Amino acid sequence: MGLLLGLLLLGHLTVVTYGLPILEAPESVTGPWKGDVNIPCTYSPLQGYTQVLVKWLVQRGSDPVTIFLRDSSGDHIQQAKYRGRLHVNHGVPGDVSLQLNTLEMDDRSHYMCEVTWHNPDGNQVVRDKIIELRVQKLSVSKPTVTTGSGYGFTVPQGMRISLQCQARGSPPISYVWYKEQINNQEPIKVAALSTLLFKPAVVANSGSYFCTAKGRVGSEQRSDIVKLVVKDSSKILKTKTEAPTTMQSPLEVNPSWSWTTEVDGYLGETSAGSGSENLDVNIFGGPLFCLPQSKSK
Repeated sequence: MGLLLGLLLLGHLTVVTYGLPILEAPESVTGPWKGDVNIPCTYSPLQGYTQVLVKWLVQRGSDPVTIFLRDSSGDHIQQAKYRGRLHVNHGVPGDVSLQLNTLEMDDRSHYMCEVTWHNPDGNQVVRDKIIELRVQKLSVSKPTVTTGSGYGFTVPQGMRISLQCQARGSPPISYVWYKEQINNQEPIKVAALSTLLFKPAVVANSGSYFCTAKGRVGSEQRSDIVKLVVKDSSKILKTKTEAPTTMQSPLEVNPSWSWTTEVDGYLGETSAGSGSENLDVNIFGGPLFCLPQSKSK
């Protein structure tokens, strides 16, 4: 009897344990110096548990300091250092991740995500997770070139198109666009922005392009060359609208007919006489009809 009660109690404790909210967060996150970072902190919402408090704390010395508080009155950033650069997700239930912008080296520390719920009995349940934030001065990566056009890098003339150069690393990152020249001449600089815009694209814009990226740390990096082809839309339209030439079958004519031709405006009519019958023919390829003609009195 005692063993049975013990098993029932163990089963009850197991259900309670598995029924509590569980915070999920990584042990550490690395962000780029002068860049932005997301520190994940999530849980699966449970029926009967109501979130009442969210805190983010940072380790300063021996004691953690609250930098963010969310309660029934709204969101509150507690430290001036983080105002304007800290945001905690609010749109997705169970997601209270922290977004920290424009990272400085002294942002490196241990951050604590703490969430408080009311359970179905009205009692408070508190869970927390500690995440280490690392800040690195990242060298710029090799840039990639993309286009927002559904045509890819081959587009019709007159279309608005942009080539976008993107690289990772500690900002700010400066970009320069170049266009290749013929006969091994030096490429010419065409823009000093991350986006090269053609509005609209013309045939003369066709050519080979590449971009470079330079960050705070490391050497300048160069993208692969991409070939932009701008097609003459008038030629494309002409090719699509031209009708194929059709051949009319030859007209079989009685050798005994004699021919005279009368042309009136856009239409030519030919009359052939053979005794009492005439044949009217549209020489522009229209339908052919054999019409009997009454004899002259």
